[in-house]
Amino acid sequence: MGTTEALDLAAKTETSEARQILQPSGWPAPKGYANGIAADGRIVVTGGVIGWDHHGHLAKGFVAQVRQTLRNIAAILAEGNARPEHLVRLTWYVVDMDEYLANLKELGSSYREIFGAHYPAMALVQVVRLVEQAARVEIEATAVVPR
Repeated sequence: MGTTEALDLAAKTETSEARQILQPSGWPAPKGYANGIAADGRIVVTGGVIGWDHHGHLAKGFVAQVRQTLRNIAAILAEGNARPEHLVRLTWYVVDMDEYLANLKELGSSYREIFGAHYPAMALVQVVRLVEQAARVEIEATAVVPR
């Protein structure tokens, strides 16, 4: 087995206890997300989470709302005895894709500050609006806690 094949195999089978990153051989490495994750354990799921505080006040601005949304997800995970490294999927709903793309550096920094360098499978969808009209982002999360 050559070095490239060994690296491809290592990337394909990266595991932690009950989680496996799914990276098909020869595919470019994703940046800030995983193509797929296989996991065994207890599932913890959030609803659509937005960037409001415990008083129901939305943070001002897109990046601030994302930061608060991620904090809220971390708090929900903790209630289910889960941690950010147990995340296997995030689905982001944004009202303005250009706003998301214009803030990638700040978003990445906020993400790593709250969730660390763990990147689950993710999807990003632009929507016309969210239920809370002033909300700029809503995120659903799925975690799998090893048994």
